Amino acid sequence: MVESEQDVALQDTDRIEGRSALVNNTNAAIALAGAVRSTLGPRGSDKMLVDENGEIVVTNDGVTVLETAKVEHPTANLLIATSSAQDRIARDGTTTSVLLTAELLRNALELSRIGVHPTIIMNGYRIAAEESLCQLEEISRDASDDDLITTTATTMAGKIDTVLAKKMTVLALEAARALENEEGGDDLERIRVKRLQMAGGGAAESEIIHGLMLKKQRLDSTTESHSDGGKIAIIDGGFENRELEFDAQIEIRNTGVLSGFQERKRVKLAEQVAGLSSLGIDLLCVRDGIADEAAPLLKAAGITAYRRFEREDLERLSILTGAKMVRDANRMSAGDEGTYTKRAADKIDDAWHVRIDGEGCAMTALLRGTTSTMRAEVSRTFDDALGVAFRLVREPKVLPGGGGTQIHLARHLRSYATTQKGREQLAIEGFADALEVIPRVLAENAGLDPIDEILALSAAQVEHGSWHGLDAMSGEKADMGELGIHDPLFVARQAFIGATEAAITVLRIDDVLWANVEPSTPDWSNQIDED
Repeated sequence: MVESEQDVALQDTDRIEGRSALVNNTNAAIALAGAVRSTLGPRGSDKMLVDENGEIVVTNDGVTVLETAKVEHPTANLLIATSSAQDRIARDGTTTSVLLTAELLRNALELSRIGVHPTIIMNGYRIAAEESLCQLEEISRDASDDDLITTTATTMAGKIDTVLAKKMTVLALEAARALENEEGGDDLERIRVKRLQMAGGGAAESEIIHGLMLKKQRLDSTTESHSDGGKIAIIDGGFENRELEFDAQIEIRNTGVLSGFQERKRVKLAEQVAGLSSLGIDLLCVRDGIADEAAPLLKAAGITAYRRFEREDLERLSILTGAKMVRDANRMSAGDEGTYTKRAADKIDDAWHVRIDGEGCAMTALLRGTTSTMRAEVSRTFDDALGVAFRLVREPKVLPGGGGTQIHLARHLRSYATTQKGREQLAIEGFADALEVIPRVLAENAGLDPIDEILALSAAQVEHGSWHGLDAMSGEKADMGELGIHDPLFVARQAFIGATEAAITVLRIDDVLWANVEPSTPDWSNQIDED
């Protein structure tokens, strides 16, 4: 038989069409969700991640697990992108968003098997998501000061022990409240708060420093190490003479030529130092290097210098002191300098550190731990806590935790589905079923029977109201507001939006083309079959 033109054109491509494409993509989503399923909730398990260099990371953080995983399937990568977006926007709920996306796809596959077209499913999911967002606003409550503490602590449930979670909560809220009236984008708390991991001491000795602490040593150890205030210059480049950018040969005819050449270089540097001194500068921070010849000149001018900064640290210094980041010292003029209120250099754990205080709002989270693995996990946990606390201070609205929100929405959507015409009802019910994956997994990870717990939770909400949820630590069904088990409204909202959009994106795909190169097309024969 003669091959069709289409077959010839795609002879170097493996193709999966129609429902097979949906099966393929759904299996990928379910497999990825399975990797983080057991991390959800206060009874969630940790994952040990080992990279190609043998470095080990032990974590309960869903986005860390997913971003470390090496995956090749495009749908799996889409879910990882959804998780990363959830982390970037809300700083929590990454595991929830992935589990919900996978469950929406699983239910969509079941609906397609009984003849519901993907377009109808997508329409139903959009309707359900919109109604869910309205319900989230309706059942949310204003957060009190105590609620801010308990909600921030809830984000760390299962990641670290209770005592340390309380400590991280206090630190996160201290930093978040300091940033409450500052202007900036979604990453403001990451920009303004430096994370500095330090050996020695336990994690409970971590603290927030209202200023910057940097692991830096003075250019000249004989210059002043402490100061009660002064002026700072920030150079976003190097403090040295510009090197020739082309090959050059100098013919030396007498002994004075080379020394004269070096003297001119020294004079140029002296002019730069004199310019700084005329502005009253006594602290110089340089992103790149400082010429060796400049060290004695800076010392003579009473200027303490530090070099080789990360750009982010220079930006924090600029915010803290009001100094402008100048590319070249020769271009510095009055008004470019900043003011610091205190400076101190000390040796901590055999390494020099400098602390600089100022009037601006920039901080350092000094995070301690007995091992590097512990310090890394404390840093990740603090990052999540600070992100949630920062957003919670700006949008103080909370929802019931313990799966209470999802159970309420599932109950509401099943009733709401009957008001819709056509097969969209089935998709809305499928959306409601998908929401129950959260209380189901919470129960599973707590060693409870998920079916019994979901039925009991539904009955408890009918009798006592929508704020009843599952206390995974005790196994009891109770009012989540009274127990202080809350979910931030912005976390749930973003998880619903992200999961729905990701599921709809996958449902729109009816054709997957795989180039015939290694690695070969994944074998899904042992997963869900299309029939």
